[in-house]
Amino acid sequence: MSDVVQGSDAWKQMRLGKVTASRIVDATAQTKTGWGASRPNYMAELIAERLSGVPADRFTNAAMQWGTENEAAARREYGYRNSVSVEEVPFVPHPRIIMSGASPDGLVGSDGLVEIKCPNTSTHIDTLLAGKVPGKYVTQMQWQMACTERAWCDFVSYDPRMPDHMSFFCKRVERDQLYISQLEEMISEFLAELEEKVSALTEKFGKAA
Repeated sequence: MSDVVQGSDAWKQMRLGKVTASRIVDATAQTKTGWGASRPNYMAELIAERLSGVPADRFTNAAMQWGTENEAAARREYGYRNSVSVEEVPFVPHPRIIMSGASPDGLVGSDGLVEIKCPNTSTHIDTLLAGKVPGKYVTQMQWQMACTERAWCDFVSYDPRMPDHMSFFCKRVERDQLYISQLEEMISEFLAELEEKVSALTEKFGKAA
């Protein structure tokens, strides 16, 4: 679909100022009394991106670097174990909500997706023992399905430091249209607020030179 590689400068420009699946939990964070603190923080980050035209700096640590370095191997392992080919895509805009989208780790067939995590070993072990997908990733995956209009997403946790029979975990998450509709409503509200603030700042201070 595109020769743009995830993580490249061109990819960062494709996502500039947009709500993406990897941050959907921040955009929809709620507490018992209202919105969570990560919501305004994420909104401010996107406002700064839109006004400056510069992607926000992303914190990277050793664990995140490990994940990036092992994602391709995990994708190959997933394809081999499931006898499928995985198509990589850089960014898929939401079909109806502008300035939002997702960067899935791969398209599978005509109906599926794959979301790959290569976490630290303790997290991988927790996932193996729990036998289920952590909740924060379910939200991310549902938004990916909303953007790609697909029916399911396989969650993969991969750690080659574990014995072979424990290195790979895969669990399918089916599309939840009710939950997707709720997310879409919250994201539409989030983006409306964001655009109001961008307009107010531009009106008061003018556009960047």
